This record gives sequence, structure tokens and C-alpha cells, in this order.
Amino acid sequence: MILTPAADQHCPFARDLTRRAMLPYYHEFDLLWIEEAFNQAWSWREQWLVVEHDRVVGFCSLSQDRQALYIRELHLIESARRQGLGTQVLAQLVDWARERRLPLVRLTVFKSNPAQGLYRRAGFVAMGEDECFVRMQRLVD
Repeated sequence: MILTPAADQHCPFARDLTRRAMLPYYHEFDLLWIEEAFNQAWSWREQWLVVEHDRVVGFCSLSQDRQALYIRELHLIESARRQGLGTQVLAQLVDWARERRLPLVRLTVFKSNPAQGLYRRAGFVAMGEDECFVRMQRLVD
């Protein structure tokens, strides 16, 4: 698995993958999916493709401040899930946070999203929640 920079031509793939993955949660929590919000965030976040055997199988979107690398999106196509790729991506992102001298990696996940199990196995802990989301973080050792 490698992470390679995404270009503007990858935005439709990333947006469609995100929408398909997140729409059930948006409906569950009565939230509105806004395509334009995704498109705007594309321009100011770091966008990375997840590539396995020369095939694009997902993407992640990042931002950072002085304290943390933020995982804004992390999605894999259905056929690439439950094969350890998410674990590999998270390990790479923790390495990047370490290289950038950031003490934390943070993310927000829908309360009902089973990906919380993946995040816990990767060392993330819940730091707070609201009616829709759990905020998680992991110390960079």
C-alpha cells in the first residue's frame, strides 16, 4: 500500500466514494450532504490516494495545525475493506505526524460507524462526543 498525492482530476472519485460511504450516516443523523462543501474542502486540504498493486482503492484527506494531523476523510472501496489496508494507512499517517513533529493524530467518526473498532485497534481513544460524532485521537510516540 502506498499513499500518493491526489490531483484535481481525482476529486470526483473521492467525492463519490465519500458520499457512498457516508450517506447512510447522514440520513441516520438527519444531516444534509452538500457536494459544494466537499469540493471547497478539496482545495485547502491535503488529498492522498490509497494505491494497492497499481490500483486506486481509496483516499484520505488531511489537515494539520501545530498540535495534530487531522484525518478528515479516510475511505476505501468496498472490495479493499477488511484486508488490513486501513490499518496500514493509519500507521503511515502516524509516521507522517511523527516526521512533522506533531504530537497527535485526530479524527472524528460517526457514533454508529463500525470503523471505530479499526481506530481503537490502531491506538486511538475517544476524547469526547456529541449527538452524532465521536472525537478520537492518538498520541504519536
